[in-house]
Amino acid sequence: MAHIVILGAGIGGLPMAYEMKEAARKEDKITVISNTDYFQFTPSNPWAAVKWRERDEITFPIAPYLEKRGIHFISQGAKRLHPDQNRIELVNGESVEYDYLVIATGPKLAFDEIPGLGPDGNTQSVCHIDHAEQSASAWETFCEQPGPVVVGAVQGASCFGPAYEYAMIMDTDLRRRKIRDKVPMTFVTSEPYIGHLGLGGVGDSRGLMESIMRDRHIKWICNAKVTKVDAGKMFVAEHNDDGSVRKEHELPFNYSMMLPAFKGIDAVFGIEGLTNPRGFIVIDPYQRNPKFQNIFSVGVCVAIPPVEPTPVPTGTPKTGYMIESMVTAAALNIRALLDGHEPKEKPTWNAICLADFGDTGAAFVALPQIPPRNTNWFKEGKWVHLAKVAFEKYFIRKMKKGETDPVYEKFVLNVMGIKRLK
Repeated sequence: MAHIVILGAGIGGLPMAYEMKEAARKEDKITVISNTDYFQFTPSNPWAAVKWRERDEITFPIAPYLEKRGIHFISQGAKRLHPDQNRIELVNGESVEYDYLVIATGPKLAFDEIPGLGPDGNTQSVCHIDHAEQSASAWETFCEQPGPVVVGAVQGASCFGPAYEYAMIMDTDLRRRKIRDKVPMTFVTSEPYIGHLGLGGVGDSRGLMESIMRDRHIKWICNAKVTKVDAGKMFVAEHNDDGSVRKEHELPFNYSMMLPAFKGIDAVFGIEGLTNPRGFIVIDPYQRNPKFQNIFSVGVCVAIPPVEPTPVPTGTPKTGYMIESMVTAAALNIRALLDGHEPKEKPTWNAICLADFGDTGAAFVALPQIPPRNTNWFKEGKWVHLAKVAFEKYFIRKMKKGETDPVYEKFVLNVMGIKRLK
């Protein structure tokens, strides 16, 4: 019998648990460790941040659904990983030993890297349901006394989609309240141009996104570094393509949401051979760590280099379809090792995304993620908004059922009219 532990129970961890249970032998034990006792559908957080969703619509308790499938669940945070001992030290002082480990923790949100950034500072966040609920409360207060809004993603951020989504969702909500005319809005991003997305652009994402922003009267500042955030004022250095400072901005705001840079969680940070300098898990083409070869990793916590150098640092996003392919490869490769074989499954790492803009939306497909690509597709329309609403319900239903079929591939690609991808 082998003990296979999955650390994390989010968009990567919960599917990983289900797929690993299906791929493992009958005698193997699967354990999931999470610092929360609930699953949250993170892509819905921008909706929750304007009260278009309630918490119980996009979260559910993890334990009952795992236990139905014979998967053990431990609701404790990890204090420190000891890979040389095949052991995870938990915050309550207990330890869990493993034969194989899959790290699927997601990131640590690096708000502390910029003074005044984050929910404990002077800006809001949609990275977690707790943050989204706090943002929603602040949003209601703001709408009683509307004024300037600053929204975007800071230097080092690797997840730009939710910033665009939230900007458009705020715009839509303000128009529905008939107070959009009272709210100047500025989008601040470390991307070299609007629609870069950390991917070097996809199709005509630059032209389409700039047009959408102009139509919605949203100004923008690119190649931006946020230096600090005071109460009601953001300090931004806009850079030239050569990295020199072009202009310093002091942006007043009554409400602001800025996505932070990501890091690896404290439990793994700085473990030589396991993580890169930012704390992300180093993996080989089979999702396995080269040094500790019984450790795999999936999701946002894996180390992926930037798609291209940019004047202001930007990271590479990990979208749902990409994570799904990581999960499948990791599960099959662990089974291969259990059977005495070497791993051979490689994830596709294709980037596919549905981005909601409140009353419309944008979809993109980048195959592969890093240019040059075989498919480079970006489209906008109301159908994307409707598709993402439907996908939210579909994904949550699938996770509750514990079904391991390729969720993104079956739903998103069918909506887009794209054939099965390999």
